[in-house]
Amino acid sequence: MNIRYNRVCPAEIAGILDNRIRRWLQKPRAILEPYVKEGMTVLDLGCGPGFFSIEIARMVGSSGLVIASDLQEGMLRKLRKKIQATELEKRVILHKCEEDLIGISENVDLAIAFYVLHEVVNPEKTLNELASIVKTNGFLFIAEPYIHVSSNEFKNTVRMALDNGFTIVERPKIFFSRAVVLKKE
Repeated sequence: MNIRYNRVCPAEIAGILDNRIRRWLQKPRAILEPYVKEGMTVLDLGCGPGFFSIEIARMVGSSGLVIASDLQEGMLRKLRKKIQATELEKRVILHKCEEDLIGISENVDLAIAFYVLHEVVNPEKTLNELASIVKTNGFLFIAEPYIHVSSNEFKNTVRMALDNGFTIVERPKIFFSRAVVLKKE
């Protein structure tokens, strides 16, 4: 079992996760458009201050749902403030997960783990839980930053996903990232 140390980005510096420069370099809609469709239920694991959650909520439309899950209440508060009193508030469920448990019962069409698996204590356990959350024929989108995750570490993460019943669909090119989209068979 590969257990990594916890490198969680503190809520106090959430601005580095959601700012104009990152939006210019990593456009959430452009990255996710091939995978997010109207009416979907999408899990944004490690949602932080909502860099992807807000755009996903727009993309799934009024019939879709986003489960924005984060370990830190501070991150969820930042996202809550952004969507409060907007039409997106009805489409986004804020969920505080535990250090070693996502803890949702909803099955999802797509789970996004963007820059998060290198922060979890036990990625193997997290991927196992994701396999139980993603619907059959659903997708898992994993992206990790080059700066924190080596090529070998990423290969190991992908192997763990494959061991949990996912197959590789593609490897999208994302600035400053290693990425893979997998399908649950």
